[in-house]
Amino acid sequence: MFVSDNVSSVSPQVMEAVVATNVGDATGYGGDEVTDELTNTFSKYFERSVTAFPVGTGTAANAMALALATPRFASIYCHQYAHIETTECGASEAWAGGSKLVLLPGQHNRISPEIFRAALSRIPRGARPQAAAPAVVSLTQGTEAGTVYPLEDITAIAKLAHEHGLLVHMDGARFSNAVVKLGCSPAEMTWRSGVDVLSYGATKNGGICAEGVVIFNPEIAKQQGFLRRRNGQLYSKMRYLSVQLIALMQGELAEKNARHANEMARRLSKGLAAIPGARLLFPVDINEIFVFLPDEVGRRLTEAGYQNRLRIDHNGPHYRFVPAWNTTANSVDTFVAVASGVQPKR
Repeated sequence: MFVSDNVSSVSPQVMEAVVATNVGDATGYGGDEVTDELTNTFSKYFERSVTAFPVGTGTAANAMALALATPRFASIYCHQYAHIETTECGASEAWAGGSKLVLLPGQHNRISPEIFRAALSRIPRGARPQAAAPAVVSLTQGTEAGTVYPLEDITAIAKLAHEHGLLVHMDGARFSNAVVKLGCSPAEMTWRSGVDVLSYGATKNGGICAEGVVIFNPEIAKQQGFLRRRNGQLYSKMRYLSVQLIALMQGELAEKNARHANEMARRLSKGLAAIPGARLLFPVDINEIFVFLPDEVGRRLTEAGYQNRLRIDHNGPHYRFVPAWNTTANSVDTFVAVASGVQPKR
């Protein structure tokens, strides 16, 4: 329970869209009508013309986006605990031709404009091939700590990046959760704040197996076809990926799903924080909760059949809980009751 939003079921609207698409034959490798509509849908969603295409996983979305934005022998700034550093097995470095990740610190897994400015001041000068020249800064929105970047920080970091000739990538695995938390539009959180390319997350938010790469900067869209083919992301039956993304963007389904997941996270975090000895490690901005729980609470959850595991890392021993679009208030309340020891185990 609450192990990850990856374990959740699929939004009925997404499943219905896939079934509706499953009629007759269609041109392969993105030549179908559904995939043609995908770019139009993304363009309306972001209030400007974009280049967009589906990929199969979040790792592929990040690696593809960064490969498009990063020349060979370059470097990519990111937070030291960014997903592209800790959990993607070097995919971004591999797909970007061996580019180097430059890791930056920052409270609550966010790079501050001040930290980024200091990093830029250390850029090697001159043409000698002794260090990888910075090409991109990657921001995770929301972060791996369940926090979000304020719009003013994204704008400030993007301004610094562009002044120094860098592009801006946003890892939006939980993009919609961050949008509804900030109460802004998708456009305001991306290109209007200076983002050049986005990894758009769908699988965690009610999709089956589809993520999007959305390119706002036309200069980096030119080689996308070749890179997609070379890296195994040019799908023969692409309509089944494309229609998932379209379904999530229609009728504000993505925002509805994300808003519910965020609300369930707030409900769960409030209940857990009230347990004596419990302590939240980070602000709960989206649908991720990181919390220290006393040993007896962990034992109660294990004995009740819950499979949440104690995590031990740089934050010390703690638990991570991730409600999803389909989490119910009853399941949250039952979990909190068991953790609190105020009712019999389920």
